Amino acid sequence: MPSDCSTADGRTAVNTALAPSGPPSARLVLIFAIACGSAVANVYFAQPLLVTLGEQFALGPGLLGAIVAITQLGYAAGLFLLVPLGDLIDRRRLITLQLGLLTTALLIAGLAPGTAALLTALAAVGALAVVAQTMVAAAAHLTAPAFRGRVVGAVTSGVITGILLARTVAGVVADLAGWRAVYFLSAVVTATLAVLLRLALPTGRPPTVTMPYRRLLASTVVLFARHPLLRVRGMLALLVFAAFSTLWSSVVQPLSSPPWSLTHTAIGAFGLAGAAGAAAAGAAGRWNDRGLAQRTTGTALVLLTVSWLPLAFTRQSLWALAIGAVLLDFAVQAVHVTNQSLIYAVHPDAGSRIIGGYMVFYSAGSALGAIGSSVAYATAGWTAVSALGAALSCAALLLWATTRHLGPVA
Repeated sequence: MPSDCSTADGRTAVNTALAPSGPPSARLVLIFAIACGSAVANVYFAQPLLVTLGEQFALGPGLLGAIVAITQLGYAAGLFLLVPLGDLIDRRRLITLQLGLLTTALLIAGLAPGTAALLTALAAVGALAVVAQTMVAAAAHLTAPAFRGRVVGAVTSGVITGILLARTVAGVVADLAGWRAVYFLSAVVTATLAVLLRLALPTGRPPTVTMPYRRLLASTVVLFARHPLLRVRGMLALLVFAAFSTLWSSVVQPLSSPPWSLTHTAIGAFGLAGAAGAAAAGAAGRWNDRGLAQRTTGTALVLLTVSWLPLAFTRQSLWALAIGAVLLDFAVQAVHVTNQSLIYAVHPDAGSRIIGGYMVFYSAGSALGAIGSSVAYATAGWTAVSALGAALSCAALLLWATTRHLGPVA
């Protein structure tokens, strides 16, 4: 699209004098990565604690997925309602404000006396955790196009590390001090990062659009309606993260029961088996900068589908679970980073809205996988969960194969 001052999506003309000539400092990228990982970790803390939370709040096995789903639905709402604000107001102010509110929501979750209070607090935690995506868009905005893939990959590797460590940290802290301590500890970390980012982020960055908030939200829908690449990459995110959530939202149930009967700490440690996902993020960003986005996507989706072969034997072998988790996490994050690099390039002036809209698909897929896997496990056990994950992975591969003619620019 031409870069004019008056378009249907409300963007302003690009001021080339303000355009970045290189990447942000390594220090700022590191802080972004840590803060993104910490924020997103809050969405996943409950996964290794589901059995404990179910016992404390009297939730049956078929309802445990609701704890994950309500957080993801809050996340989806935040993605649509909050992330686009990064195109409208100063990102430094927005990021620190969201981190402050997230700190408050975490404290409320840790103090929750009953089911209603817990679910309400977790929905708020999910909505405010989208500050991670505001930071991804901010990092991309502060980076010249030639370096954008590797910077987005580096920041996203922090997100992935946060997702992986969330399960491990939650398991260890819950075993040592109870599940409430998980949320209290995260509140302290979040408040500290808010201060660090307030000091590290540049000031006075002008907004990329000038329009009323209602039009800002509507323009997000317009962008996805106009650009087929955004819709396709959004649907790929929905399917791959539905597969991702199918595994991690339900695996706690077979691991908590015989023959394994693992502790919170042991269950959380299996998140580390997916540490290859963090490596995939950085590598996928570099491959995208070299023009290998489609090849990366196709290869990753094949690996995602194959990962369900060892995962199907989780009840018989923990090694099978570990191998499958490595393949699955590597594949999902390679697709995710490639998606974000491609969609941001479609319309850099609307980076926050595009990433926010894309992540709505991500969150919807995560909620779908959480609910679907809980129902599948309650109905027919781990075999049904594995079949669901494999079906979602195959659907993603088929979608890519039939739309791969859509190149990096739609």
